[in-house]
Amino acid sequence: MSVDAPSPYPDPLPVGEREHGKDVEHDVLIAGAGLVGLALASALARHGLRVVLLDRGEPSAAFDAGTWDSRIYAISPGSAAFLSRIGAWQMLDCDRIDAIESMRIFGDAGATLEFSAYELGERALAWIVEERALRAALLRAMHVPGVEFVAGARFSSLAFSAGAGTLTLDDGRAFSARLVVGADGVNSWVRHAAGIVAEPSPYGQQGVVANFDCDLAHHGCARQWFRDDASVLAWLPLPGRRISIVWSAPDALATELLALSPDAFAARVADAGGNALGAMRVITPAASYPLSSLRLPTSIAHRLALVGDAAHGVHPLAGQGVNLGFGDAQALAGVLAERGPIPDAGAPILLERFARRRAEPVLAMHAVTDGLVRLFGPRAPWLRALRNAGLSAVDRLPMVKRALAKPAMR
Repeated sequence: MSVDAPSPYPDPLPVGEREHGKDVEHDVLIAGAGLVGLALASALARHGLRVVLLDRGEPSAAFDAGTWDSRIYAISPGSAAFLSRIGAWQMLDCDRIDAIESMRIFGDAGATLEFSAYELGERALAWIVEERALRAALLRAMHVPGVEFVAGARFSSLAFSAGAGTLTLDDGRAFSARLVVGADGVNSWVRHAAGIVAEPSPYGQQGVVANFDCDLAHHGCARQWFRDDASVLAWLPLPGRRISIVWSAPDALATELLALSPDAFAARVADAGGNALGAMRVITPAASYPLSSLRLPTSIAHRLALVGDAAHGVHPLAGQGVNLGFGDAQALAGVLAERGPIPDAGAPILLERFARRRAEPVLAMHAVTDGLVRLFGPRAPWLRALRNAGLSAVDRLPMVKRALAKPAMR
């Protein structure tokens, strides 16, 4: 991976240019109205900043309660608290959310590791929420003073001056702000336009997702198997006797799974989980997405900050990708809210504070997820025995389990 970073921060603005800067209409421009971009816009506006949010799509708050979304997220208690503070969490239908109260992890040679929310003093390890439900709630929560939302925005060019960043659309409209935030996903247009050349590194795997009805109740228990075919299968509880799965499978296996009939696929998933929930029936057709890792040396540049998948990409086996993004939004909003006498939202000192605040949790999650993928990939007998012994050892050490679980929950 190579990174061609933009030029270093310029010298502080002279007085005359600072005064002229009041012509800049917005404090923050956010490119990308995904979950993280929407949450950030709401958080910043609630701290009194002038925000413009631009997205290439046409987001809709419509929600069909008669169907289920195969795109689900495990929202950590820390992320749920942040979403509550910006008014989104309380807009969710509680009948469409389910709590992960316990989790069982199975190694590829019989080892097990269990986590319990009760033992950790928590109501839930995480909350399972459909993507479209969370998006609809965030769109409603974003309707607050201080936010301008521009949909159908086709990005054309991005330029930076000493005092602002300007994003021009292909219809000629231009939007300027003291700070430009790229929240436009793993293949971020903003990141590339700013000169940061960093391509995701593919794992050679697909995340196969689907939802199922089950014969037996899951009792709020999530299950995850590290399988001897180098895949990782996760069952996540949905309301009622339903689950959602994420099967992180090598490309060849993913192709095989996607080619199965719904009945054959359901039987394959049930068998892979030891038929722990009895017979299963597909309620949401299988879909897939490529899995990759993205690491950047920094998430900031001159008048630029990257958040969410534009700033980092981790393997979904820990279910922490969107939580890292919400952590970015919460940290950036917090830094700007605490800026004190600094009126400039894009000031270097503020961006550096944000980068320092996010460096450790992002690096730690990269290390954990990437390390587990590589640890459970090779089939060498000695390594297989070692990794399963490690799982069993951790399961017998409550303090170690707490140390592993608490950071991910926050």
